Amino acid sequence: MLIRFLVFVGSALVLLLGLLAPWTKTPAIVSLSFGLAALGVSVLMRAGQISFGHALYACVSGYAVAFLARAWPQLDALTLIVAGTFASLCVGAIVGLFVVRYRGIFFGMLNLAVCMVLYSLIGKLYTWTGGTDGLRIVRPHLLGIELDRGHFETALLVISLLLSIGLGWLVQRYFRSASGEAMAGLKTNETRLEYLGLSARRILWQGYMLSVALVGLSGALFALIQGLVTPDMGSWLRSGEYVFIAILGGAGHAFGAFVGALVFELVKLFAGAYLTGVWQMLLGGTLIAVILAAPEGIVGLMWRRSTTRVQPANKESRWNRWFARKA
Repeated sequence: MLIRFLVFVGSALVLLLGLLAPWTKTPAIVSLSFGLAALGVSVLMRAGQISFGHALYACVSGYAVAFLARAWPQLDALTLIVAGTFASLCVGAIVGLFVVRYRGIFFGMLNLAVCMVLYSLIGKLYTWTGGTDGLRIVRPHLLGIELDRGHFETALLVISLLLSIGLGWLVQRYFRSASGEAMAGLKTNETRLEYLGLSARRILWQGYMLSVALVGLSGALFALIQGLVTPDMGSWLRSGEYVFIAILGGAGHAFGAFVGALVFELVKLFAGAYLTGVWQMLLGGTLIAVILAAPEGIVGLMWRRSTTRVQPANKESRWNRWFARKA
């Protein structure tokens, strides 16, 4: 109930701020897109694996959106989002076949290596990718309607918010499903899964594809709201930000990724405005403080405090009912 209440209040606040202060719409959409990417990283963290190169799929999706928008300007924004996500899934299906064979640091570094190869290629293939200058994206139609910048941002904010809520709910259901429990089993005892007749590689590959889809979707949304794609979308620093957000919010619950993304974007926004020279230090200090105070993340800390408050009340009510029956 606590998580549902926070989701409802947070969604209402995001929409209200977007209407009252239009300048907050872009940071809100960026925050939601980062939350989706961190949610994808959280799926792998459930299996005890951390990818340091998942920005690769956001970059693939973003450039797919840019290429299609430049080749066919009449394409709808929703079509571009679907196409960008599908492009990242195609790349992830191939890369995933190799990386799921490894575990631990080898899994993380192999993802990083593939990501950096793509990052270097995009920077060097200037004729097609624009090099470090990137590619501009002309604002597309949305549902066949040509919108100005303000209305387009509002519509994209609503779409991002609905996607975040819906996918967060679905991923949480996935965590509680048989497949999600099998993913958690990879972290605790992979050998036991094999003895049960389950393929550890197949389970991890399925989780990897879900993770890729979420990151690819975030890349498409980020490309549309920025109107520009650059190789920085696929840098190892961006991948590190996704891991940072997942740890900050807490990987135990699906909506922890969005809480972490909100905190990350707020700290980055205000620290960049008032503490220009040391905003990275402030972000690092925030992460260290959260790890020391709540190793399970912000959402895990809130959940733990809510359960400790509820338990005494439940215990007291049980004793009252017992005494009532005796009387």
